[in-house]
Amino acid sequence: MKLAGSRAEAFLKAPDPAMRAVLVFGPDLGLVRERVQRLIRSVVPDVSDPFRVAELSPAALKEVPSRLADEAAAMALGGGRRAVVLRDAGDAQTGAVSSFLARPMGDALVVIEGGELGPRSSLRKLFEGADNAAALACYGDEGGSLAGVIQEELKAAGLMAEPDAMAYLTEHLGGDRRLTRAELGKLALYMGGPGRVGLEDAIACVGDTAALGLDDLALATADGDHAGAQRVLDRLLREGNQPVGMLRSVARHFQRLHLAAGLMNQGKSTDQAMAALKPPVIFKAADRFKRQLSRWPADRLGKALDLLTEAEVDCKTTGMPAAEITSRALMMIARAAARR
Repeated sequence: MKLAGSRAEAFLKAPDPAMRAVLVFGPDLGLVRERVQRLIRSVVPDVSDPFRVAELSPAALKEVPSRLADEAAAMALGGGRRAVVLRDAGDAQTGAVSSFLARPMGDALVVIEGGELGPRSSLRKLFEGADNAAALACYGDEGGSLAGVIQEELKAAGLMAEPDAMAYLTEHLGGDRRLTRAELGKLALYMGGPGRVGLEDAIACVGDTAALGLDDLALATADGDHAGAQRVLDRLLREGNQPVGMLRSVARHFQRLHLAAGLMNQGKSTDQAMAALKPPVIFKAADRFKRQLSRWPADRLGKALDLLTEAEVDCKTTGMPAAEITSRALMMIARAAARR
């Protein structure tokens, strides 16, 4: 069974007992881990309880393929339902999981934690087509879901973001749920207590941390610095950033350029168009942004945005390596800028 949207959230709050196993996967590894923890807590209050939570690795399953079924059938010492967690799962574990789902024993909830599994993934197909298992995809927060996470974290600290600050935070966060929460935690510490978060507060705390690498990637791509963009891309991939999140970050930068270019077409000066953007362009990047506006007319910005959208769709649907798709799209845009 495939879970998405409101069904996914409802399931996380109260997992259907008929679902003996849940696959949690996707490019947002922070959200994957968060949802895995929520599923474990739905049956075991203490996720560190060694008698009720069993963790398996692909290596352990390869050595003893029946280990998954054995752990699921085992009874907890002292009673209570158990949770069995398989970390870092991929298509190599499809056979063992399929055998368990064919004849599930015991009452343990089996949680499979995977990475970015494409539509052709045999493990993903198994869960999406099973009657007694569920697949839960985890993509980067954006739009309303990201705003909800930000508001939830700030409210817990007694904080409320002013409109400009909220716009800035949604612009610079969202690629990874765990990183988003960590950055908001640092913002809460920076504020030192309840109150209102202003734009300057958000920039001071988040501007040079969570978004630094992504900003560098977007600016280098729009500058036409394809060598620099590739270096930043490689660094971000090594640090565990997900390709889809990087594509969205670059797209947000080009959307702002497109909006400013549209205002200029209506007769506004470059400075007036930039001043109209919310949140405003960070001071240290203002000169580069202005040069990019002279390099990118609105029609070419539209084509760049189309290319970024197509790349994100390809990452999710083709089964090809997402890092290569992302690199190809960004280098095409950077070279187009350089030719200009």
